[in-house]
Amino acid sequence: MTKHELLLPVGDIEMCRAAIHNGADAIYVGAPGFNARGRTKDHGLDELKEIIDLCHLYGVKVHLAFNVLIFESEMESIQDYIRSILSLGPDALIVQDLGLAKLVREIAPWQTLHASTQMTITNELAISEVADLDFTRFVLGRECSLPEIKIIREHTDKELEVFVHGALCVAYSGQCFTSEAIGGRSANRGQCAQSCRLEYELIVDGVKTKTHKGPYAVSPQDLMGLAEVPALQQIGVESFKVEGRLKGPDYVASVGRNYKSVMQTGSVNDLEKRRSELARTFSRGFYSGWLHGVEHQNLVDGSYSNHRGEKIGTITKIDKRSVEISTTHEIKNGAGLLFAGKKEFGSFVYAVKQIHGGLSVELAKDFDLTRLEVGSIVFINKDPALEKELAKSVSDKELLKRIPLIIKATFILGKVATVTATDPEGRSVRVESQTILESAQKNGANKEEIVKGLLSLGGSPFSADKVDIKLDPNLFVPNQMLKLLRRSFCDEMITARTKVETGPFKAADFKKDFTAKTEAKTNVLLRDQNQLMQFINAANANPLFDLNMLGVVTLDFEFGKNYQEGLSILKSNGMSSSIATTRILKPKELHHLKLIERLAPDEVLVRNLGAISFFKETGRAMRGDFSLNVTNSLSANYFMQKNLRSITMGLDLNQWQVDDLLKNAPADWFEIIVHQHMPEFHMEHCVFAAYLSKGSSFKDCGKPCEKHRVSLKDPYGNIHHLAADQECRNTMFKAQAQAATSQVRSWSEQGVANFRIEGLWEDGAKILEKTIVFQKLLKQQIEAKSALSELGLMESFGVSAGVLAQKDNYKDRKKEL
Repeated sequence: MTKHELLLPVGDIEMCRAAIHNGADAIYVGAPGFNARGRTKDHGLDELKEIIDLCHLYGVKVHLAFNVLIFESEMESIQDYIRSILSLGPDALIVQDLGLAKLVREIAPWQTLHASTQMTITNELAISEVADLDFTRFVLGRECSLPEIKIIREHTDKELEVFVHGALCVAYSGQCFTSEAIGGRSANRGQCAQSCRLEYELIVDGVKTKTHKGPYAVSPQDLMGLAEVPALQQIGVESFKVEGRLKGPDYVASVGRNYKSVMQTGSVNDLEKRRSELARTFSRGFYSGWLHGVEHQNLVDGSYSNHRGEKIGTITKIDKRSVEISTTHEIKNGAGLLFAGKKEFGSFVYAVKQIHGGLSVELAKDFDLTRLEVGSIVFINKDPALEKELAKSVSDKELLKRIPLIIKATFILGKVATVTATDPEGRSVRVESQTILESAQKNGANKEEIVKGLLSLGGSPFSADKVDIKLDPNLFVPNQMLKLLRRSFCDEMITARTKVETGPFKAADFKKDFTAKTEAKTNVLLRDQNQLMQFINAANANPLFDLNMLGVVTLDFEFGKNYQEGLSILKSNGMSSSIATTRILKPKELHHLKLIERLAPDEVLVRNLGAISFFKETGRAMRGDFSLNVTNSLSANYFMQKNLRSITMGLDLNQWQVDDLLKNAPADWFEIIVHQHMPEFHMEHCVFAAYLSKGSSFKDCGKPCEKHRVSLKDPYGNIHHLAADQECRNTMFKAQAQAATSQVRSWSEQGVANFRIEGLWEDGAKILEKTIVFQKLLKQQIEAKSALSELGLMESFGVSAGVLAQKDNYKDRKKEL
């Protein structure tokens, strides 16, 4: 029978206590300095040890999130770091970086590893592909639906972990580069800038456009999967995960007790009451996320992006000193209200009076009531009474979790008293009195007194599940002896339950025996058939273009059409061909991979682990793309051993980190993207359907993506283009291009053989001109500064070195809090 684990988020010791006493079977907490929640106030190893020990005392497992990419400069020093955190005894290490997983396997082969959601695992083939790393559990992408989870469950015996509550990232985890593109803050290093929560202007075919939705185009409502818990249990999901390491103890307590209750009963009772409590604790609005598949109108409301709380009514009248609210809910003094009209305002309640049809509420004296408007929606987003109730879960001794012990005690005349305590997992401790037992001068001790003295456990984490007392008659058993025995077995049991046992650590072997010097090639990626024809025609007409320097042309056609014709055109013009897979592979989406195999391009540009598994079986030549997130030599080596011809470096690297990687792995392994529009969000959510239709999916949206060019403009003035793939997933591209002109010659001299130029919406002839610029750079016919100037003249939104030129790609902003 499947054991179902409630996994709660912890950011500090107070959240840890809230998790323990509100139903957590396990918690997850960040590895200090290396975890995917960089906006938290980081804890050190001492506090981490305190959290781990406290959890283990109460029988709660600890999963340590080490879910970031590792840079080459960190690879050797990180060995000591791994030893230090594993010595604290975490039950599992959650990792994203496959190179890091490989390193942990080498250093500590006994350590349990979980594959993070940042690994973008959304299909069964991906799970089988990394079987050599011996992950025991996979945290599935939040975008997986119940039917898809069921298919994955049927094809693996590995544990599955599924998010059931909390904030939703609109982008696939591990595939978001928006923070990187806008501000040089890598989400894959825990520095998410929450770009999805910004307001965006919608631009359709070059014109600013208003629609039926608000400006928060990519800010999803929070996930609430409480009603889906029984179905997930039936499927056989092992772990039910709650997002929220940035939130507080009240949030953890509320979510914990509600989800634990449903998990224990297997049914959802009082759903609206539970929703009300959860919303008041924290909510951007609730929706079931992708658990029931895509529903583009409901996933993103569009009118807000912050915590609103529970909707309770509307404003019906505004007086000089009070506001009348049509509501059936109770509001108490001290509550926080949010009023959402054309603008949003918040205030605290100072007085409440019952009136016909609702309540009359007086707000803080300094709050300007004239800013409010009749008809505004009213939310409770702070409930002091609820907060007080939740706080009791960690302060009221009667409500605290207890570890039940079986107690056996022996009191024999002329011998020391002994007490043996056994916990639910079978650990036993035995303690003795400091003196032997003597006869009583008057009345001897009875069993009731002994039990009372031994089991006054209110100040400890224990309770007595079963007591067996062997007592000689007429014994003198002083209360101090019972007190010392009780204290001793409690202390011994605490020590036993928090004892850390690890296997032996081994040394990792970093071999650097390689040479690399290969003739440089310029590769090109094109987005549609017209672009391909324009590129071919321009190539045939321009004498400056060097066909011998063209490596491979990759077709990444927007809607997955016209590939066969495209391959024929490339072949007839003497050009090598490749087709790109989608970045995401879901169960039952093998049709695209099978089509590529039938078309038989010279190579396949693989963008996900499942695609590697598929084409490895067919024997098709493969190159790995940036979406595999290779940022160090170990992860590069791991993928190259899977018979890839080359691997594209991850987009989190700046030019200095690229150089570090080239010094520690054969340079001819790598393809570097030297000109591109940064692919930022990659989303299951379709902005085209949500904003240019009333449809919920491709079945009823009318396919506006095939009729219109859509862009989003952020508050900083940056333009971002949107494109849909054949599975209706959206990618948001930064309109300003990024070019690596100053580094190309150096990388070529180090042995890099493949430099990629990616098109987006521009004319194919322009892409040909950009390719020629890089060919001239490689031939040393032009200087980098001149090359950048030439490229800039071709770009509508300009060109820059982008994140490649940012020296400090990872700034620890936690220390600023």
